[in-house]
Amino acid sequence: MGAETKRKVYVETGEKERVSMPPTTSTVVMVRPDYFRYNPQTAPSNKFQVPPVAPPEIVRQEALREFGGMVNTLEANGIEVLSLDSPKGVVTPDAVFPNNWFYTDNMGRLVVFPMRTPNRRIERQVDALGTTLAESGFEVNQVLDLTHYEKHDQFLEGTGSMVLSRQHGVAFAIGSPRTDEEAFHDFCDECGYMPVFFHAKDREGSEIYHTNVIMAIGDGFTVLCEESIRDQTERKNVLDIAYQMNPVLIPISLEQVGQFCGNLLNLRSKEGASKIVMSQTSLEAFTGEQRTELMKHGDIVPFNMRMIETVGGGSARCTMAEVFLPRKT
Repeated sequence: MGAETKRKVYVETGEKERVSMPPTTSTVVMVRPDYFRYNPQTAPSNKFQVPPVAPPEIVRQEALREFGGMVNTLEANGIEVLSLDSPKGVVTPDAVFPNNWFYTDNMGRLVVFPMRTPNRRIERQVDALGTTLAESGFEVNQVLDLTHYEKHDQFLEGTGSMVLSRQHGVAFAIGSPRTDEEAFHDFCDECGYMPVFFHAKDREGSEIYHTNVIMAIGDGFTVLCEESIRDQTERKNVLDIAYQMNPVLIPISLEQVGQFCGNLLNLRSKEGASKIVMSQTSLEAFTGEQRTELMKHGDIVPFNMRMIETVGGGSARCTMAEVFLPRKT
């Protein structure tokens, strides 16, 4: 599949056309962690990564076991999983996190993103992805390639860098070494999102590497770590927009961010049932009251993925790239 950049020009009133999609999907792409290991290239900007004590082969085998369990759990809950192997002939420690390198929408658009580290850039396998999508009946009619930003050390790592409300056409992003404001606005211009750019820090005052560890947007609810947004004006703006979109906001603490409570994904089964997917670590870190509120919006589906989230520094949401493409009937 060749990549070509197409820019939509908005005219008439000057207002950008806003994307509008269903809030959830029943299909995700996942990538086997064939070469999973601790990644020293990404560790400087990701404080969630912890070097393992176990030998590399034990780490890899455990990640593969966890991945298999995740796929089985999703499929048992009516979620269609399109699996890809990691790219052949290269070592990709973080290939299990495909949401960082591509995005799809119901206009048939596939967006390919600029990534910060060299060994993450080689995760991108657009041709293999296109073949897998086509074999399942999905149609891609435009590829938007944003990887040229890498030449200028500007990055936007997909739906890690951004948390999207597809239903309302709003994109949230926190500035970090992984998320460049210009690239973010370019994506929003191209794909029809209202951009909300802000800043978030951990207890030590360091920038948090990805937006999707402090925030998740589901069908009718938002999970957000308000205390990570230190600028009061930015915090008020984010909260105002979040409440306009969804009436229910579930606040989480910075301590819960460290347990990946912000890194969940709302999906729906083929039968239409809402599923809220998270790690077992996250589930145990939510309070009883928070779990009760979440269960009002769907069935909680937890994964046992301790090795992947500890060594890789990303949790359940990061392992799933949603497919919103049109499908041949």
